[in-house]
Amino acid sequence: QVQLVESGGGLVQAGGSLRLSCVASGNIFSINAMGWYRQAPGKQRELVASITSGGSTNYADSVKGRCTISRDNAKNTVYLQMNSLKPEDTAVYYCYVDLAIWPPRRSWGQGTQGTVAS
Repeated sequence: QVQLVESGGGLVQAGGSLRLSCVASGNIFSINAMGWYRQAPGKQRELVASITSGGSTNYADSVKGRCTISRDNAKNTVYLQMNSLKPEDTAVYYCYVDLAIWPPRRSWGQGTQGTVAS
């Protein structure tokens, strides 16, 4: 069993920043990719950013240049630094990890709310 605990959400003004963290614990041997999705009210969940075990990153077009994803493998932790936030960034942010097992399995966090006030 793997548990993911997110933190760092909150309420900020437009133009502000949030730094989200997600710590994975439990029966973890190795982790492949880690990342963040978000889901705004009335919208589908969308990928925000991902990072491979080798450090390669991928970002949604909507956050490129404003967000940075990073990870600390020793701590099984993934971070999402979000700057120049816009009201449309308001969403519940979910982290995930892809475990290096067979068959592949993705574990999800419970979500953390990020709200950007205009």
